[in-house]
Amino acid sequence: MPRMLFQKTGDAVWISHLDLMRVLQRAFRRAGILLKHSQGFTPHPCLSIAMPLSVGVSSEYELADFELEEGDETPIAQIAARLDQVMPQGIHVVRTYPNGQKLKELKWLKARLTLIYDHGVPERAEDELRDLFARPSLTVEKHSKKGPVEVDIQPMHRDTTIFREDAHTLILETVASAQDPTLNPLLLITAIETYLPQYKADFTKCHRIRVYNRAMEPFT
Repeated sequence: MPRMLFQKTGDAVWISHLDLMRVLQRAFRRAGILLKHSQGFTPHPCLSIAMPLSVGVSSEYELADFELEEGDETPIAQIAARLDQVMPQGIHVVRTYPNGQKLKELKWLKARLTLIYDHGVPERAEDELRDLFARPSLTVEKHSKKGPVEVDIQPMHRDTTIFREDAHTLILETVASAQDPTLNPLLLITAIETYLPQYKADFTKCHRIRVYNRAMEPFT
């Protein structure tokens, strides 16, 4: 199945997953590219996005699978440029290609969390946060469909680093489990607020950088 690599940045981060699906579907129509539709009483376009983002999260590596209507002979290599011309600001189609890796092979994602402190980064914040994420166990409350549950997020992230970008900003980069199990990188912010509330940032941003397979090879 053909796959699209796209970015979601700027004001587009406030587009919800369902609205983003509509944006992509309309972009195909505006570009004159016909999507295949499912069969049945409520047919819908054959288009799906891997690992939907939370509202407010930006990304430079989003993947969407799609199927073209039988008879649409638009070359796959041309689809990216045609879609990009009709996308709203903040949605940029990088490329399209015929076949991608199976989604079940997707395992890790790299994310950057930006912590901004209005009155400057607190003293010892970097060291204390490094110690926090080096603990053998780190249990936080996670909201699920069945309500709040306690989950140990420590086994779900790796290669977590923290550094100061400027006097008011800390950067936390991590490689988080994308599925089986899934870790929302924002839960690392929850851990800070739970265990070290004195280092809670006044404002936080989350950005997805890349996704990988189980061997930590770039997933495409």
